[in-house]
Amino acid sequence: MRLAELSERSGVPAATIKYYLREGLLQPGRRVSATQAAYDEGHLRRLRLVRALIQVGGVSVADAREVIAAAEDTSLDHHTRLGAATWALPGVPAPDSGDEAAEAARGAVDGVLARLGWDPERVEVAASPAYRTLLHSVAALARLGYPCGTEHLLPYGRLAAELAVTDLDLVFAEPTVDGQVEAAVALTVLYEPVLLSLRRLAHAEESARRIGGGGGEGDGPAGLSRPTPAAGDRESGPSR
Repeated sequence: MRLAELSERSGVPAATIKYYLREGLLQPGRRVSATQAAYDEGHLRRLRLVRALIQVGGVSVADAREVIAAAEDTSLDHHTRLGAATWALPGVPAPDSGDEAAEAARGAVDGVLARLGWDPERVEVAASPAYRTLLHSVAALARLGYPCGTEHLLPYGRLAAELAVTDLDLVFAEPTVDGQVEAAVALTVLYEPVLLSLRRLAHAEESARRIGGGGGEGDGPAGLSRPTPAAGDRESGPSR
C-alpha cells in the first residue's frame, strides 16, 4: 500500500507517519520509485503499536524509539529480549540510599520479594526500572506516614504474581518470537491503565458497600458522589 492508504487505514495523518519514519519509530517502506515507497501489514501493525505507546501509554517519542530498538535487538536471547523491551519504558531514579525513608522502603520491598521467592539480589531485579520505581513509591508512602511495610505490600505482590501468569499466557500465545516481544511491550503499556482503572472502580464499589451510596442527584456510578459547585460558583442562567 502507498502512504495515503497507510494513513487512511491507520487513522494517522500522513505528516505524522513521515515524522515517525524520520525518527526511526516506523521501518522504511519498500522503495518503488525515487519519491514513493510501498508499505505492508507489518507497517500498519507497527504504526498502531507506536500510537498506542504514545497516545495511551503516554510514552515519549524518544522513549518509544528505545523500546522499539530493544524489541528488535535480535542479538539478545529470548528472555533478555522480552525484558529489554519493557526495561526501555520510562521509570524513575531510585531514592537516595542515605534517606531513612528510602532505607525503610528497601527493607520492605526486599522483604516482599523474598516472601514471594523472588531474589532481590538478582541483577535483572535489582537493576530494573520497576524495582527503582517501587522503591521510590514506597519511600514516598513512608514519608507521609502511611503503612507500607512488608506485610502491607505483600497482598499487592501476591496479586501481581497471579496476574503475571495471565499476562505471560497472553504473551506466549503469540506464535513467533517477534510477536511475543511486541506483545510484552503492548500488554505492559496498555494493561497498566486497565489495571489502574479497575482498581479505582473497585474502590468506588467498596466505598459504596461500606458507607452506602446516596443514589440521588449528583451521585456517580456505584454511589460515588460527584462534587457539585457551591451556589455562588454556579454560572447564572438567563433571568426569568
